[in-house]
Amino acid sequence: MRASGTIRRALHDTIPVMTGYVVLGMGFGILLSTKGYGALWALAMCTVIYSGTMQFVALDMFTGGATLGACAGTSLMVSARHLFYGLSMVERYRNIHGLKKAYLIYALTDETYSLVCESDDEDYCFWVSLLDQSYWVTGSVLGALLGEVLTFNTMGIDFALTALFVSICTEQWLNSTSHYPAIIGLVASLMCLVIFGADGFLIPSMLAITVMLFALRGRIEDV
Repeated sequence: MRASGTIRRALHDTIPVMTGYVVLGMGFGILLSTKGYGALWALAMCTVIYSGTMQFVALDMFTGGATLGACAGTSLMVSARHLFYGLSMVERYRNIHGLKKAYLIYALTDETYSLVCESDDEDYCFWVSLLDQSYWVTGSVLGALLGEVLTFNTMGIDFALTALFVSICTEQWLNSTSHYPAIIGLVASLMCLVIFGADGFLIPSMLAITVMLFALRGRIEDV
């Protein structure tokens, strides 16, 4: 009975993620098909890579003849933020073992993290992670299949990723009692963007955000 209740709760809480992942995944699948890759490629990328940002970036790398070294370096830069997600979940996942722990670490996307970081229930965290990935896989495969039969201008579809991040940030801002983390993230990112440029600001901004959050930890927790 408890298991079914956990699954229902996970389904309810992941509905916003589902709407974003299915639509965004379809956009990715359609773009993938326009590059000459079919539904099997979409399934493989969503299963092995499972990183929306990196999957969009990988499209141009595939067609541009990028080297393995360039792909590895770009993946590290694009997904570096997950290192910080993982660090904040070390204690929470410490007592989880086996394949479940490995999967929870693997499936810690931005949207999944926003849900599981508030829960100590490992079953809930597992179902949220699994459901979110299933939404992404479903949308991507459907998009790839549709892209093979539909012909239209795909310009601007990749902006759906930015729109999803904006909507998540807006929802967290409205539901949070403390806006310090959001303001810190915005200020640090803008400063690093100006200093390091669009191609190199990601890691410095994440480091700056981490340092500032630790420095203001007491004030944030008191709010």
